[in-house]
Order: sequence, then structure tokens, then C-alpha cells
Amino acid sequence: MATMYGAMFAPRPELVSSELKRVCKPGGRIAMANWTPAGFIGQMFKVTGKHVPPPPNMPSPIKWGEEETVRERLRDGISDLKLTSKMCAFKFPFGPADVVEYFRMYYGPAQRAFVALDENGQAAMRKELEQLWSDNNKATDGTTDVDAEYLEVVAIRS
Repeated sequence: MATMYGAMFAPRPELVSSELKRVCKPGGRIAMANWTPAGFIGQMFKVTGKHVPPPPNMPSPIKWGEEETVRERLRDGISDLKLTSKMCAFKFPFGPADVVEYFRMYYGPAQRAFVALDENGQAAMRKELEQLWSDNNKATDGTTDVDAEYLEVVAIRS
């Protein structure tokens, strides 16, 4: 059973963890990749959340990127748990401003955030996101190269 940056967005994490364990046979492997709060995508969510607050009573999906939270959520029914911080490279053949536009057009959370804002709000959020991408961009040739930390979770069901 594997989920790459997906299950972390389900609104009820206690059900996610119980379902992951339920559908995995004993001795089977559960693998997840979850964005971390301190990593680049976590910082992107922080900027977005500043402009468009998340729904009340909705746990942050980024909590799945915290080792302590994952250990708690997968505590029961797991015989072995390995947590490893890793990096995911975001490479685009265009600059940071165009990357923000790309995310606005094709990444669900960014789409919803932009739609929720008026013109001034969109401009302010776009400016902050462009700055975040620029500040983290390793490329110097007009392209974009940003590393984003994620937590690799590998659990063996007991």
C-alpha cells in the first residue's frame, strides 16, 4: 500500500491510518511520502494559509510530515516503522513567476486558494509565492530548481 503526497490531504487522519492498516495484509508494507512543515512545500502551504485560512477543525495535512505525529498515528498494528527525511527536486524550464502561475493553473490547493481571493488578495499571495520560489531557487539560468523536503514513511503491518 503506497501513497505519495496524497493520503496526507484526507480530512480525517485517524481514518487514513486505520484504512492503511486495514487494507494492508499482515507483514505487508505501508509506504508514504508526506511534505514536511519546515520543507519548501510546507512553507508554500504557510504562505497560502496566511491568505486563505484552512477550514476550521481541519487538521493540517503537513502534520503527516512530522515524525512524532506519524509515530502516534501508526502506533498500533505496526511491527516496524522507518522514517527518513528526503528531498524532492522541483525543476522547471521557466522562472519562479511562471512556476507560481503553473501551480495556480494545475495544482488543486493553489487553484482553490487563488479562486477564494479577490484581485488584490491574489496579487499579494502571488508576490509572496514568487518570492518564496525565488529565494529557494538554485538555478541561475532563468529556470527553476527547488528542493522540497518530505518524510518517507515505511511501516510493516503486524
